[in-house]
Amino acid sequence: MSEFLNQNLNKLYKFSGYIAAFFLILVAVFILIGISSRIFGFYIRGLAEYSGYCMAAASFFALAYTFVEDGHIRITLFLEKFSGLKKRLIEIWCLSIASFFSGYLAFYFIKMLIISYKFQERSEGADEILIWIPQTSVAIGSTIFFISVFHKFILMIKK
Repeated sequence: MSEFLNQNLNKLYKFSGYIAAFFLILVAVFILIGISSRIFGFYIRGLAEYSGYCMAAASFFALAYTFVEDGHIRITLFLEKFSGLKKRLIEIWCLSIASFFSGYLAFYFIKMLIISYKFQERSEGADEILIWIPQTSVAIGSTIFFISVFHKFILMIKK
């Protein structure tokens, strides 16, 4: 059962990376449309806001994938000085702190999403989109990031 869960969680992290790449492509598309619209003399409302929303989505969906692929800046320079049990205990301590803060982050992004949905808040930009729509990607991305950090924490404990 544990191997099945590990495989599916790793698929989730990879899928999250693909979603991040998709949103990065959308950022490029929106920027190119904005540039070409100025060249050809027409204006499309909200393109800057949409590219900002896509950038936030890409950033948060990329967190889990990057963490699992060891792409985040870590404390390896510090950990290289230790070995054996001491190194393992320090890694467990660091992952427990990271699990707490990433869980805290995910909790408050979900809370922010619920409040925005409840009050039907709109953005202050030209598009006036319901703000819970772009906040959904941030909440989901931060939750997947928390799952990836906590997953690594559990794997480190089980070692």
